[in-house]
Amino acid sequence: MSRKVKCVKMGEELEGLDFLPFPGELGQKIYDNVSKEAWKQWLAQQTILINEYRLSSLDPKARSFLAEEMQKYLFNDEDVDMPEEFKAL
Repeated sequence: MSRKVKCVKMGEELEGLDFLPFPGELGQKIYDNVSKEAWKQWLAQQTILINEYRLSSLDPKARSFLAEEMQKYLFNDEDVDMPEEFKAL
């Protein structure tokens, strides 16, 4: 049986994640409040950010930037910072 959460991004009760996506407090917050669908949408958005900004997972500044954008996207319902050159299809 799948676990349900009241998703903060989608605004309804949906299937929750199967595991914490990050260690620590932030991972627990995401696990408790974000649905699989919202997480999937964030991963697509994160991929765009990584590719457009040419981010490296080894760079602490890049990891920090992605964590900030993730929190804005999932919990603050804010638009993420997209490069000016990015054109959505």
